[in-house]
Amino acid sequence: MIMYELAQKIKELRNKNGYSQEDVSEKTGLSLRTIQRIENGETEPRGDSIKRLATLFDLTPEDLFKQRILSDRGFLVGFNLSALSFLIFPILGVIVPLLLWMMKKDKIKNLSSLAKRVVNFQITWIIVVSIIGLIITIKHFSLFFNTVALQEVDFKAYSGIFFYATILVGSLYLLNVILIIVSSVRIHKGKSSVYYPTINFVK
Repeated sequence: MIMYELAQKIKELRNKNGYSQEDVSEKTGLSLRTIQRIENGETEPRGDSIKRLATLFDLTPEDLFKQRILSDRGFLVGFNLSALSFLIFPILGVIVPLLLWMMKKDKIKNLSSLAKRVVNFQITWIIVVSIIGLIITIKHFSLFFNTVALQEVDFKAYSGIFFYATILVGSLYLLNVILIIVSSVRIHKGKSSVYYPTINFVK
């Protein structure tokens, strides 16, 4: 992959400067066959060859080997949709995007800014759902102890807790899905994602 990217980079630099392969061969002192093999990804220039090519394009040898930052809108859409893994288990909505971010960090344009928004929103979402879950649990145990004390089950109270818990948690899940889908559509169109409200844990 590195050799292929290097070959593409040298070819792009040559075209950008208006050089033919013959021009590069003449200016660097490298054979035409060597230039052709480098641009076809058949060989990787090293030592004196890389120095000559770098000098021709007014770069350092290290600059030639730097990986290009690609503009890949398709990857960004896929990355954003990876947050839907929260439907399997909430924490996966954070872990999966984080893993993808680490794999492609500094390689995909605008990935870091999107990753921060996605991860921050998913963490915020998990905290809100956890707080609601804790409140519901406390309410449930409170009702349970009252039931034990009174020796009478309050079915209406239990059904009320279940109903409101379902509405609240269901609404939060639906909100998460909607924001992910809307953001994916916007990213596909070259616009920014819409993740609100969000606490900026990752900056």
